[in-house]
Amino acid sequence: MTRAPASLVVALLAVSLAGCSSSPASSFYRLKPDATLTTLGTAVPLHVVVNPVTIPALVDRPQIVVSLADNQVWPEEFQRWAEPLKGDIQRTIAADLAVLLGSEHVSTYALDASGLPTWRVRVDIMQFDSVLSSMATVDAQWTIWPPGNATPIIGHTLAHEPVQGQAYDALVAAHDRALGSVSRDVAAAILKNLPR
Repeated sequence: MTRAPASLVVALLAVSLAGCSSSPASSFYRLKPDATLTTLGTAVPLHVVVNPVTIPALVDRPQIVVSLADNQVWPEEFQRWAEPLKGDIQRTIAADLAVLLGSEHVSTYALDASGLPTWRVRVDIMQFDSVLSSMATVDAQWTIWPPGNATPIIGHTLAHEPVQGQAYDALVAAHDRALGSVSRDVAAAILKNLPR
């Protein structure tokens, strides 16, 4: 058995380390409330809880999944969500609803112990599609349970938002606006069904 000269081993190790150091660094993104939203009419200090959100298994991963063509997607290894996407969406919708309703009592936590009348919201994301430099699409079914034993309110929102730029932060911002459309529909349904 022949041994590689020590100088060859050192050279190979140096090349290997250089290759590791040249790999791109990951970028991390999080959703945020839609900055264009304003209170719908008069502020209504309702108590609202946004329940855990469901999302498609395809996007339930740390990588941002982009659509390349019909039936072809790609998880971007170095473009990642900073936290689990379903929790990020839940938090973002709650923050949007707080603005839209003008209420400081919108939460992602149950308020059962308070004994106050509470509206409950569930959002099921059916599609969370990302096309870089083009379009962000959110297709959501949502259910609202008014306080007491009232009949649930069921609705659907399909939002397409153009991506205003080439970078991933522009894609994420488009998803912020698309989720803002979902939140706007939910808030409007709550206000429409307030007791007279």
